[in-house]
This record gives sequence, structure tokens and C-alpha cells, in this order.
Amino acid sequence: LHVDRQVSGCSDHDGEDVYNLDGEEMWFADFIKKEGVEPQPPFIDHITYQDGTYQGAEANQQICKSNLDVARTAMKDFKIED
Repeated sequence: LHVDRQVSGCSDHDGEDVYNLDGEEMWFADFIKKEGVEPQPPFIDHITYQDGTYQGAEANQQICKSNLDVARTAMKDFKIED
């Protein structure tokens, strides 16, 4: 059995979009270089992600930042009970 995960997260100034298989990073979005990176060691059968994966990661970041703004607006007047 294998465990694969996709993690996408953001802040006002940074973001992360990564795919993992069994705890090993298989692909991540490099938002500075504006490309996807496949940091797999040369001794394994290389897994290639389809065209458009990086563009999907950029779209995920826009959605994440929009959701972050919505959450901030919703929580702005939320009172914390003591």
C-alpha cells in the first residue's frame, strides 16, 4: 500500500503546492522560477506529472488567497469567549 498526498497552502506573501508519495517529495511548484520541479533521485523509475500541473498550482494559490481573505472577513468580528 502507498500513501500519496497533495498539500497546498498559502499566506499573504508565500505559497506551497507539493505532491508526496510515501513521504517522499515527488513534485513541487517553484513559484520563484515559475515552474514545477521533480526532485526524484536518479535511481528510481522517474514519475512525470502532466502538462498543466504548475498552472494548476498557480490556480490553487489564487483560490487559497481568496479563501484566506474570506476567512479573515468572517472572523473579523468573532468574539472569543473567556
